Amino acid sequence: MVRAPLIPEQRHQELLRLLRSTGVLSIRELMTRLNVSHMTVRRDIAALEKSGQVVSVQGGVRLADWTRHAPPRERASRAQLELPRKQAIAERAAGLVEDGMAVFLDAGTTCQSTVPFLAGRKDLTVVTNDFHAAIALCGLPEIRAIHTGGEIDVSSGSSSGPLAARAIEALNIDVCFLSAGSWDLAHGVTSFSTDKVLLKQTVMRAATSVALLADSTKWGSVERFNVTPLGGLDTIVTDDGLPPAVVDRIAEEGPSVLRAS
Repeated sequence: MVRAPLIPEQRHQELLRLLRSTGVLSIRELMTRLNVSHMTVRRDIAALEKSGQVVSVQGGVRLADWTRHAPPRERASRAQLELPRKQAIAERAAGLVEDGMAVFLDAGTTCQSTVPFLAGRKDLTVVTNDFHAAIALCGLPEIRAIHTGGEIDVSSGSSSGPLAARAIEALNIDVCFLSAGSWDLAHGVTSFSTDKVLLKQTVMRAATSVALLADSTKWGSVERFNVTPLGGLDTIVTDDGLPPAVVDRIAEEGPSVLRAS
């Protein structure tokens, strides 16, 4: 049975998958692996190079130096990763919070890192589905804290699902700080869990403004389920690890990009 030809997006994902396993591939080898012409391979490389995911080399292509795999999903494994980046992003994101706001902190170590930077705000309400963030908020009694409840995910130390989404539907959120383990230009923010997608999308609908907090090491990876295209975000707070060309392409999708040093 003859296999149907891949559409461009499928070829791009397969090309990236091949590069992640080998690091560098020649044009000729890609022609064989993808069963396409020299011109098609060149077009695919040009498209991925424009988004900053690959770099052309003599006779072939390699992954861009900053491209990473998605980080581990377990909280204990993620907690100590990229701490300087998380702290810088959290501090920059906290600058978006004003007195009197209702803020949602999504589950994740980067969003949790914003808690100390919220100290001193007046009449602030913070809503979260993250148990670690809720515990950290106990140290700031001047902040009104609300936990969404819902089905508990022990590995991430958070809750999600229909019960958590129902709690969000009863609230008006000024700023939603969204977390992401995977994001890229073609797919936007993606997740491995439909329960997490449900909660994220419910909060986005309830919020006046949505800001994604994601460091550059998570850029370029894709999970199975779509949360939102980048154009559905108002702001992206990331670090300075993304190439300027990639930042420009992200901004073309609509969100403002804040880069933390």
